[in-house]
Amino acid sequence: MQQEIVVMLKLKCDKCRSKAMKIATVADGVISVAWEGGGKNKVVMTGDGTDAATVTRRLRKKLGYADLVSVEQVK
Repeated sequence: MQQEIVVMLKLKCDKCRSKAMKIATVADGVISVAWEGGGKNKVVMTGDGTDAATVTRRLRKKLGYADLVSVEQVK
């Protein structure tokens, strides 16, 4: 079953944005990654069997701040 994971980030520069994109795309089960929000501070991942807590923990470890906003089933 596919799910949509939304994680809010505090990004300081474009290098941090590209680092977050790399982390999100190599996560196990992720199919697509997109930016959302006014300042493009939310990363939206769509995937099958992706562990939201693990992805959020990896983002937090590398970037300093990451907050899991929502996990929804996609039909």
